[in-house]
Amino acid sequence: MKHCFAISAYGESPYLEECIRSVTGQSFPTRVIICTSTPNELIRELAEKYALPLFIREGASSLHADWNFAVETAVRETGAELVTVTHQDDVYHRDYAKALRAAWQMYPDLSVFCTRYRTINAKGELIPGQAESVKRFMRLPLRMRKLADRSLIKRSAVQFGNAIGCPTCTYAVQKTGLPLFQNEYHFVIDWDTLLRLSRLPGRFVCLEKELLDYRIHDQAETRKNIQNHVREQEESAMYEKMWPRPIPRILMHFYKKAYQAYGPADE
Repeated sequence: MKHCFAISAYGESPYLEECIRSVTGQSFPTRVIICTSTPNELIRELAEKYALPLFIREGASSLHADWNFAVETAVRETGAELVTVTHQDDVYHRDYAKALRAAWQMYPDLSVFCTRYRTINAKGELIPGQAESVKRFMRLPLRMRKLADRSLIKRSAVQFGNAIGCPTCTYAVQKTGLPLFQNEYHFVIDWDTLLRLSRLPGRFVCLEKELLDYRIHDQAETRKNIQNHVREQEESAMYEKMWPRPIPRILMHFYKKAYQAYGPADE
């Protein structure tokens, strides 16, 4: 299995080292690299401490450009065919790569691998993951793995909202093509990408096992996009792509309840 965790590092995250330890301590050995558009002393020191290759992208920082850089660097520098865009604030359980390998061996046509996740706060304490509970229900069709190569089944996981946790995803680049992220969104980058991939050949393999801790904290990009209303605007645009009016407004009414996990948005 030619796999790589491509850590997309930004700024000076206090959680970066814990993320690095989680991917370098996998029960099944795999490659790990760090990519950044904001080089700084912290990132350089951690790359040196854990003997990880560090790759720097020139130009303004953006999730879209940074994630594509991470994927393409992993492919170019390590020969990876499977790439996990690794989020610096999150913690990957030690058997993530092992589970990925088992899924890939069973379904070599997979284009996307994803898992269930737990939700933690800034201190690393488990907190109720109400949004993930709803998403788990929305992912039910993907449990029919023999049918999960069909566009209808894959689309079902993103039609009523994005039921797939972005940091849990590994992409098979030979199926997805490059660049992986082909939109100009700021928040729903992964949702739009999954919608595009649902139309292409390949299987969405979802393992309903908690193999990642997803961290919620005030400095998270998700929090910022709620405050400036980018999340609401872009999610509404996604619904309008898939549904006739007035259905998008109805779906957004319920989907916005997931924002409550981050507390009230500042006006």
